[in-house]
Amino acid sequence: MSVDATPGNTRHETPLEALASYCAVIVAGLFILAFIFQNFVIPSGSMENTLLVGDHVLVDRVNLAPPAHWAPFVRYRTVHRGDIIVFLKPGYPDMFLVKRVIGIPGDHLHLHEGYVYLNGQRQDEPQAGHPDYSNYVPYRDEFPNIPTSQGQNVEPVWADDLPIHIQNGDLVVPPGYYFAMGDNRLPSLDGRYWGFVPRENIVGRPLFVYWSFNESENDDEHPSMADRMQQFKRVVFHFFDQTRWRRTLHIVR
Repeated sequence: MSVDATPGNTRHETPLEALASYCAVIVAGLFILAFIFQNFVIPSGSMENTLLVGDHVLVDRVNLAPPAHWAPFVRYRTVHRGDIIVFLKPGYPDMFLVKRVIGIPGDHLHLHEGYVYLNGQRQDEPQAGHPDYSNYVPYRDEFPNIPTSQGQNVEPVWADDLPIHIQNGDLVVPPGYYFAMGDNRLPSLDGRYWGFVPRENIVGRPLFVYWSFNESENDDEHPSMADRMQQFKRVVFHFFDQTRWRRTLHIVR
């Protein structure tokens, strides 16, 4: 039996069906935001000039995530040298960082006069800040061959753990871990100060900048409500003149 689809027989959506449709869209959106993509704001200059303070980036949470058996259709890949990653800082379960992977499991690396030597070869890193001999810091620029007691901001756990990973003057990256550093090499408090990134701590990789606002560096992990309101007012009043329009949809590499 056929159904007459004349205008007089048009079936209207009921309020309950409309509500179900809206709920389906909301659930799909929440799934995408929670499991596929996530937005992050760059709070510090440790990745300049690749990422600037105030860059809002969209992060792919799938490709670099640890493979899940329940989602065999998802394309996973291993973490490569040179990847920019978003991860949870070891020992800080609610603190996200963004750095570039310098060493993968099995790599031998060290710094000499601020330059990275990977498996015996000095690296050409055009994205990294060049060493500043007028501001030579032995622990930072000769890592890992200067005792941690001579370095500032070194995490105590890393100070105890570091010596067991040194072989013939090189830091050896253990299985299941990665060594990451900031592109703004001189001021970056990166793996030299707190250690390796466990594979399971990696959240994803930034894809592109969807909005960039000219902000000052903020080291406060938990800003007060007053600080948040002040920042909100600044964005409202200076959205057009402080937005870095040229960075919109800038691909992160």
